[in-house]
Amino acid sequence: MYVRGIRGAITVEHNEESEILDATSELLKTIITENEVKPEDICSVFVTVTHDITATFPARTIRQMNGWELVPLMCSLEIDVPGSLPKCIRLMVQINTTKQQNEMQHVYLNEATKLRPDLKSS
Repeated sequence: MYVRGIRGAITVEHNEESEILDATSELLKTIITENEVKPEDICSVFVTVTHDITATFPARTIRQMNGWELVPLMCSLEIDVPGSLPKCIRLMVQINTTKQQNEMQHVYLNEATKLRPDLKSS
């Protein structure tokens, strides 16, 4: 058994609560579907946002998902680097798995596909 990290990112168009929560949910659901992950396999989820996302905590939507009540979550602010991708939500999902690192399916949606063109995106 290994602890593996799965990266993901998505952008929103507006700093609005419902859009942020919907985007976070879409990103996490895509990650867990692509990687066949169950909540009990999750070690923790790190959630980061760019400085222009302030309307809500993205982790709120994860806490409301069935079966995710006990998964440790943490939100943080990305480093504000000039020229970096705006309005971006990133997830680092750490899982317990027997899969190899190269079997992890990283997910980049919307404008976030620009972040890691070298990784398979959904």
